[in-house]
Amino acid sequence: MFSSGATGPSDASSALTTPTPAPSPTAQLPELDLRIPTSAQEVSETTRQAASWFDTHWQGWLASGLRIVFIIMLALVLRAVVRKLITQLIGRMARTSEHQEESRLGGLLANTGVVNTERRQQRSEAIGSVLRSVASFSILGTAALMVLSALGVNLAPLLASAGVAGVAIGFGARNLVTDFLSGVFMIMEDQYGVGDEIDTGVATGTVLEVGLRVTKLRGANGEIWYIRNGEVKRIANMSQGWATASVDVQVGYKEDLVRVEDLILGTAEAMAKEAPYDELIWAPVSILGVESVAPDSVVVRIEARTAPGKALSVSRALRQRLKATFDEAGIKVKEETPAAAAAAAAAATGVVIAPVPAPATEQAAPSALADPNSARFKATEPIPAPKPEP
Repeated sequence: MFSSGATGPSDASSALTTPTPAPSPTAQLPELDLRIPTSAQEVSETTRQAASWFDTHWQGWLASGLRIVFIIMLALVLRAVVRKLITQLIGRMARTSEHQEESRLGGLLANTGVVNTERRQQRSEAIGSVLRSVASFSILGTAALMVLSALGVNLAPLLASAGVAGVAIGFGARNLVTDFLSGVFMIMEDQYGVGDEIDTGVATGTVLEVGLRVTKLRGANGEIWYIRNGEVKRIANMSQGWATASVDVQVGYKEDLVRVEDLILGTAEAMAKEAPYDELIWAPVSILGVESVAPDSVVVRIEARTAPGKALSVSRALRQRLKATFDEAGIKVKEETPAAAAAAAAAATGVVIAPVPAPATEQAAPSALADPNSARFKATEPIPAPKPEP
């Protein structure tokens, strides 16, 4: 009895200290029976196992399905609400100055005196399109990730791969990102639009298309320039707001400048009242004064504020009218010098006058080559041929 009692604790301690071998992975998995049931008992057993497995998992399937449906419905509703809010925001930004409220949104795209209603409407539509695209991408992309998570997909490797790919694409496509951001800010700030005459430093022409990455220009010779928005460092817009027509009028030195100015103002006022210049000239012509003085002429500069892009046509028309006015009034463009007057009189009478040579003011110094006995003269003599030996 004592032996049994003595051995009892030792057996217990040995049982506690001896580790139990872990079952092998193959022992934990039930053996799959892939045979086709041939008897009624096997069919009933297979049916019972399928029903038990379905009873065990149908609740998880239902919960996952409802969660996926809820995520999709929430994403669609949120996308519709955000797009509607963006549309309303753009509508407020694009209102005209008469119906515009005094707010920061109202003044964001106003630019009173610089941009008209059509330009503001085009800018607002472009900005709204960009904002709606960004909102849709963000909302639907987040919803897609949540759906994958509900399906049991591990998102950690996917997000890690997307992060690495994003960094690689960011380094490789940094110029593309720069072009895109520059295009967004160009549209928001209304630096130029379709139909504007601009100078980008590398090319000058009329804007045909404004994109988020590339701007298309039509040059003066008909060529088309494709300019990346990120490469543009400065922009000169000759079609925004108003333009200035500058004309330099040359008259003779002895002409009465007061009379000349009266003729210029009268011609400009008459031109501003005629179509189509009554809509192109936005301010009366102003005389800035004498620009330069020469011995035979005086240059008077005049300026006029015109519609954007119409300065050259107004300048050409004003020069033509001033020329006709000066001809009628007998205003000379340049004073004639005595030599020019004599040449004109000789041409009218048919007498040819020989030109009079200018008197020599200094006598030329004697040349060393003129003396036959000088060393320089002898140096220029040809070398005599050798005499033949006898």
